[in-house]
Amino acid sequence: HREDRLMTDRPDTDPWQRFRDVTRARIGLGRSGDGLPTKALLDFQLAHARARDAVHGAVDFDRLAADLAPHPTIRVHSAAPDRATYLRRPDLGRRLDDASRAALPAGAWDIAFVIADGLSAAAVQAHAAPLVHACLARLAGWSAAPVVLGAQARVALGDEVGALLGAKLVALLVGERPGLSAADSLGVYLTWAPEPGCPDSRRNCISNIHAAGLPIGAAADKLCWLAGEAARLKLTGVALKEDAPVLPGPAAGPQSIDQS
Repeated sequence: HREDRLMTDRPDTDPWQRFRDVTRARIGLGRSGDGLPTKALLDFQLAHARARDAVHGAVDFDRLAADLAPHPTIRVHSAAPDRATYLRRPDLGRRLDDASRAALPAGAWDIAFVIADGLSAAAVQAHAAPLVHACLARLAGWSAAPVVLGAQARVALGDEVGALLGAKLVALLVGERPGLSAADSLGVYLTWAPEPGCPDSRRNCISNIHAAGLPIGAAADKLCWLAGEAARLKLTGVALKEDAPVLPGPAAGPQSIDQS
């Protein structure tokens, strides 16, 4: 068999190409002397530049609010006053500033969507509004709070926002830390009974939502299935296992939360 393979393989065939065709990982890049070939080096530098741009970029919240229409929105800001402080002080990105805390109206909602810029403005700008619309279409009968748009915000900001709004469940959408294969990946963190100081073990996470990763429709199906189970079991996190055999579509999504 080895002789047959050697006779039929062209000498210029790249044996790594079939692996590169099924992964975005950088494998089998080759070499030029002691370094990378020019194309591989330029591709790496471009990916690195995109990742840096994603981290230091700013979400256009006016455009995002327009993309979320007709659903109402509320703007908030974390205690990190600017991007440089946000990157140096993660703790400040986890709590609201005083003005934002006072601006959130208390209510009683089944679910609150919070969109945090996180570490990828590109991810939020591209994927957050379509995902919220897809989820609301699947959550017929649920009461949804105005979508909260958080600047300089990290995951735990959703706990304080959800508690102040009086939401039973908070879904925080955040720009994920960019890598060298995806700079626009969105993540979702789902938390039942949000409150400040909530540990990460009480959250469910859906990650890698982007064009080359988890599609918007599949992410909405997964999020809404988890939301339905969270409402039924009154919990999220490590105790909530994702064991849905087939995720439902928009017409078969979870219905209203038990108000008890």
